Amino acid sequence: MPDTEPTAHLLGAADIRRIADEAGVSPTKKFGQNFVIDPGTVRRIVREAHVQPDTHVLEVGPGLGSLTLAILETGATMTAVEIDPPLAERLPQTVGEFMPDASGRLTVVNRDALTVGPETLPEFADGKPFTLVANLPYNVATPILLTLLERFDNLDSFLVMVQKEVADRLAATPGNKIYGTPSVKLAWYGEAKRVGTIGRNVFWPAPNVDSALVHFRRFDTPRPQELREHTFALIDAAFGQRRKTLHAALKKIVPAEAFKAAGIDPTRRGETLTIDEFMALAKAMESSTGTAEGTGTEDLA
Repeated sequence: MPDTEPTAHLLGAADIRRIADEAGVSPTKKFGQNFVIDPGTVRRIVREAHVQPDTHVLEVGPGLGSLTLAILETGATMTAVEIDPPLAERLPQTVGEFMPDASGRLTVVNRDALTVGPETLPEFADGKPFTLVANLPYNVATPILLTLLERFDNLDSFLVMVQKEVADRLAATPGNKIYGTPSVKLAWYGEAKRVGTIGRNVFWPAPNVDSALVHFRRFDTPRPQELREHTFALIDAAFGQRRKTLHAALKKIVPAEAFKAAGIDPTRRGETLTIDEFMALAKAMESSTGTAEGTGTEDLA
């Protein structure tokens, strides 16, 4: 029978409902849970993520294990971070049932993904590149991505399924009306692009929105880490009042001479600036402030 195939069988709707019932689990809005019930969808995600047997994978929010099994099917080694204790406890049992030979390649961590770092996930602290593959909860997708990129400089790439509107914002470019804080901050680390859409019927329960896939690859050459905090502060301020010009939105933190030094017209709006322009403004602001306070020599060194 198809349901007993050891490695080719992934979770369908009947499997998901049975596992949820056995574990006493029902999807909650609190954790933004919508479980994938279509094997074709999770295989597509893994394919788009270019997961190979030698890939080290981090999955956030594995839920009942649909995507987890598709990742393990490739021969990859992975860690799944799950915030919900009953789901974290159940996942190894599901893998043991459907793909027992893969059990040794799975580590399950019961934590909030926003609290993890190299010290709590030592398997990713060796500096070797790894990839994130996940069906992320809609309400925390952007904070999770930016937090992981900040804390793990060896997070080389990701393929995530998120709400379509979130995907559009993550991949937006300057001048686009949906270009905003997530777009610019993600561009600090690398390049993101949408690689497909996902309908609502592949989930249980079906969400009220469509989903999309976003692929990201980190730049080979990182931007200067010492500028990140100031650059991100400028981004937050500029988009906090996005209808205002840069001069109006940033007047309390950016001196006029910094705009001139960075070659940026202060009558522009934040939504027109690239990440490189925000970074140039942050650098000019630091130099201007340092000079004014008599510490410019150190800034220019």
